[in-house]
Amino acid sequence: MTSTQSEIEVAYDISNEFFNLWLDENMHYTSASYLTGDETLEQAQIQKCKILADYAEATEDSLVLDIGCGWGSNLEYLSRDRGLKRAHGITLSTEQCNWIHAKGLDGVKAIVMDYKDYEPEEKYDALISIEMIDHLCSPAQSHKGMAIDIYREYFRKTASWVERGSCFGFQAILRNRIPRNRKDLSDLKFTADVIFPGGLNPRLEELIAAVNPYWEIEELRTQRTCYGKTTGEWLRRMCMHEETIRERWGDKLFDDYHRYLDTCVRAFDAHWSSDVQMKLRKI
Repeated sequence: MTSTQSEIEVAYDISNEFFNLWLDENMHYTSASYLTGDETLEQAQIQKCKILADYAEATEDSLVLDIGCGWGSNLEYLSRDRGLKRAHGITLSTEQCNWIHAKGLDGVKAIVMDYKDYEPEEKYDALISIEMIDHLCSPAQSHKGMAIDIYREYFRKTASWVERGSCFGFQAILRNRIPRNRKDLSDLKFTADVIFPGGLNPRLEELIAAVNPYWEIEELRTQRTCYGKTTGEWLRRMCMHEETIRERWGDKLFDDYHRYLDTCVRAFDAHWSSDVQMKLRKI
């Protein structure tokens, strides 16, 4: 990946306990799917997992790989809610991998590995990846016109892990409009440089071009407002623990994450950012 392991650790290895204060109870760090708008964050996160597992056509007997598996929230859904006998995950975060192992999920295996170096011992029946592709292309590479080629190599590599006709439940954060005032631009740059160094959200048209010639897009849905609602709830929950966070991790961490989450809420509201879910089938 373009994001190095050290950059991933900046983003995700602060402290599992820190993230556990404001994410949902299963530690999903990606957009939930609010289908009615009345769901709790926990319910909406499970709905997200169901949509992607349905897109992947995952069954109890499927061997599924979660690419960029985070703290294993989707792996837990596949194991406990979906009843899968085997599910694998890869991540570049040591802390996240340790968290997964501590859960003791039956049939679940997670490893610390760059997807570029991963060579599965057997073919998978289905793939799922939730907002991992945002770490593949740096701003500098995008400015050089390399984004589509980088994403296409990702889709080529992942296609080699499954048989023809297999499905991929895919989700990504999108970048869209560019804000027009200096503060908004500064806040977005801060989020990219300080909170998630080394990565860049793709544009929807880049992904649509890059899946070819390896995958067919069978279904596509965007959920911009869902991510706005998700980040708004994260911000609300984090503020509930402001005193604890400042005491345990310092003022800078709280202030940085408050700025980041507030920027996210504004970004989704103002159409600077969005989120997409796709059902892909290997050609």
